[in-house]
Amino acid sequence: MALTTTDTRAATDMPLPGGIDHAELENDGPTAHGDRLGTPAPDETVLWKGRPGLGMLARTAFHTRTLGLYMGALIVIAVVSGRNDAAMVAAGLGAVLIALLYFLAWLSARSTLYILTDVRLIMRIGMAIETRINIPLKQVKAAHLRPRGGDYGDIALEIGGDRLLGHILLWPHVRPWQFTQPQPMLRAVPDAARLAQMIADVRAQYGAIDLNLSEIKEAPVSAGHHAPVAAPVAARTPVGNRLSDKGFEGAPA
Repeated sequence: MALTTTDTRAATDMPLPGGIDHAELENDGPTAHGDRLGTPAPDETVLWKGRPGLGMLARTAFHTRTLGLYMGALIVIAVVSGRNDAAMVAAGLGAVLIALLYFLAWLSARSTLYILTDVRLIMRIGMAIETRINIPLKQVKAAHLRPRGGDYGDIALEIGGDRLLGHILLWPHVRPWQFTQPQPMLRAVPDAARLAQMIADVRAQYGAIDLNLSEIKEAPVSAGHHAPVAAPVAARTPVGNRLSDKGFEGAPA
């Protein structure tokens, strides 16, 4: 459902949060141990922090529902064909596979923390190898939202600059099928529509971005809907004075 300009602003026209205590970030999810790529600077304002919802992440990134439907169909076919032994094997195999995928989703959610500040987006991710990714907001060209049910959604970011991370390193926090220009994606986040607008509002200090608040298409997107954003936030020391802002950065822990 496309949102009109009036509806979008009415739904999201609220002041940005006043900030989150930096100390809370070291007690919620993976820690950065002072790494500058994953730790907000003292003069940065932390506006939001969050992580994927487990059930939604399992369904959308690890495809547990699709697998469950497929194995259910195999069980039905086996029963109709009189192959009760095959039906039992399919049921057992399906239960094991779904349990494994839920376990991977749990590991992914547990090892993920998204942090939005007034100058950048930080992604602390990595099930096997901890990775901290720094995305300066001035490099964000567009934000795209895909609603996932309830207030959950995925937010994919188109990034400018020359320094890009690989699709494999980002997975599952990456938009599917975008291999040549990987788009980091906040997966299964709650209150996703408001968060997408918040990103646009904070990004306004560097100029407006394209913002699509309706739906991410799996095919490459030519352009999002251009939406007005809030007035620029108060000027701050540019992120480039503390971190490189030439592009998308990330480093294993």
